[in-house]
Amino acid sequence: MSRLHRTRGWARVNERLNTGSHDLPVPAALADFMMTGWADTTAPDVETVRVAPYTAKRRAALAARFPGERLVIPAGGLKVRSNDCDYRFRPYSAFAYLTGAQEPDDVLVISPEGDATLFMRPRSPRDGQEFYRDRRYGEFWVGRRPDLAEAEAMYGIACAHIDSFDAKAPARVAGEDAELTTFLSEMRLVKDEFEVAELQHAVDATVRGFEDVVRAFPEASRHPRGERYVEGVFGLRSRLEGYGVGYETIAAAGAHACVLHWIRNDGPLPRGDMLLLDAGVETDSFYTADITRTLPVSGTFSPVQRQVYELVYEAQQAAIATLRPGARFRDFHLAAMRVIAEGLREWGVLKISADEAMDPDSGLHRRYTLCSSGHMLGIDVHDCAQARASAYLDGVLEEGQVLTVEPGLYLQPDDLTLPAELRGIGVRIEDDLVITADGARLMSGALPRHPDEIESWMADLLP
Repeated sequence: MSRLHRTRGWARVNERLNTGSHDLPVPAALADFMMTGWADTTAPDVETVRVAPYTAKRRAALAARFPGERLVIPAGGLKVRSNDCDYRFRPYSAFAYLTGAQEPDDVLVISPEGDATLFMRPRSPRDGQEFYRDRRYGEFWVGRRPDLAEAEAMYGIACAHIDSFDAKAPARVAGEDAELTTFLSEMRLVKDEFEVAELQHAVDATVRGFEDVVRAFPEASRHPRGERYVEGVFGLRSRLEGYGVGYETIAAAGAHACVLHWIRNDGPLPRGDMLLLDAGVETDSFYTADITRTLPVSGTFSPVQRQVYELVYEAQQAAIATLRPGARFRDFHLAAMRVIAEGLREWGVLKISADEAMDPDSGLHRRYTLCSSGHMLGIDVHDCAQARASAYLDGVLEEGQVLTVEPGLYLQPDDLTLPAELRGIGVRIEDDLVITADGARLMSGALPRHPDEIESWMADLLP
C-alpha cells in the first residue's frame, strides 16, 4: 500500500474510535459527564521550533524545482507492533526535513503556486469521545497534540484539518513519484548549519554512550547476555539525550563481530574477546550519529587483536586523508582498501599482490572486508539513499556533506584461508566527518581511535 493510500486509509479509520477488546462500555450518563467541566488548556505561548527558518527555505527550494505542480509529502501513519499496540512513531524523513513536525498522519502539500499547507489531526476536542476513549489518538491515552493555531505558531506554516485534505486531486506524491523522491533525497546531500549542529549533538551524545558502555563492561561480562546488557546501557543514553537510537545497536562480541549487522545481541561478553559496538544516538529532530569502535573487553588488546585493529586503523587513516571538496566519493573507500589489501598480502593471507587484488576483475581482498567503507549521514543513518549515482556514489564531495568512514576486517571463524589465530576476529572503526572548505572535520574526534589511546581511555573508565 502506498504512503498516500495509507494516509487516505487512516482518514477513514479515524472516523471510528480505536478501542480495545477489553475496554468497558461507556453508558450515556458517563459520556455526557465526560464532556463537561474541563478548563481551557489552550497553550498561550507556543515557541517556534528552531528548525522553522530552515524548513521554510527547503520548501521554497522544492517548490522552485517543481513549479506549477501540486506536491504531497505525507508523514506516514502508525504501524502496529502487535494487535492494538503501535510502534513509537517516526515520521517519513523527507516530511520531517520539510516541516519539523512529528505527528502521525499529517500531510504536507505544496500548491502549484508554491504555497505550503500542513494538513494535520489537531488535538481531540472535549465535545466527543476520542480524547478519553481512543487508544490510538486520544489525548488521555497518548498525550496532547497541538491545535491548528498552535501548530501554525510552532512550525511557521499554514495548517488545516486533515479532513479537508483532498487525497484525490492530481499530485506528485513523495515515495511514489520517482523524480520527486530523488530530488528530496538529493536536497539533503549538503547539510545546512542546523543539520550539522544536530549531527554534532548526536555525535557528542553517542560518545557519552560509549563511555557508559565501557564503565558497564565488568557487570556486562558477568551476565550471560552481556551483548544485550551493552545494548541496554547505550539505549538509556539514547533516550535520555535524544529520541532514541538511530538504528538497531550492533553489540557484537567475539566472532559475532564478523556478522556485519549483528543485532540479535544475545551472546556473552567474555573478558578475553573484543566487542564491536556500532551505535548512534538520534536527536529529537531525527538526526543520527553512526560510530563504531572495536574494544578489548579486558581493556587491553592481545597481540593478534592489536595486529588486526592496527591494519583497520591505518586503512581508516588513509581514507580520511582523501576527504576534501572535489575528491570523488569513491576515493576514500579505494584508499582504505589499498591498505587492507597490502596488509593481507604482508600477512600471507592474499597470495596475489595488492594491485592484482584491487583489479575490478579480481577483488579477492573483499572476501575479508565485504562492504563499502562509508556512506552519507543525516536524518537517515544511510542518508540520501534515493539520490542518483551520478550525484552520490559517482559524484564528488562538497563542503557541508556529512559522511561516515568505516573500513573493517571480518575474518570468519570457519575461513580455512586464514591462519587459525586470525579466525573469528572482526574489527570495524567508524567515524563521522563533515567536509570543510579545505578538508574534513572529524566530528567524532572525542572518541579515541588509536589502540594506545583506546587502552588509556578504557583504563580511566573501567572501575
